[in-house]
Amino acid sequence: MIKYLTPIVLLTISNVFMTFAWYGHLKYRNKALLAVIVVSWLIAFLEYCFQVPANRFGYEVYSAYQLKTIQEVITLIIFSLFSILYLKEQFRWNYLIGFIFIILAVFFIFKK
Repeated sequence: MIKYLTPIVLLTISNVFMTFAWYGHLKYRNKALLAVIVVSWLIAFLEYCFQVPANRFGYEVYSAYQLKTIQEVITLIIFSLFSILYLKEQFRWNYLIGFIFIILAVFFIFKK
């Protein structure tokens, strides 16, 4: 069981760093672009420190397609929470409908 959960936990941690690296600077639009690029790269390094082992360990129990699908679902969850809590954006009904379609895709990707 742990070998199935470890990649998911690592991908979740990785995704928190990735989301801040990619979108955290949006709250600081008055900062110089070069500065936010450098900070984003430093955060992204931490993201890779979790993402690479997640995929390495995960590939022992999941296919590459399944790993990518897991990562995308985690991305949507983390990004939604980030947008609501950090960027203070609203979650709209059409986002929910889109996510439902993605959940359907997950069902088909994992179907034997």
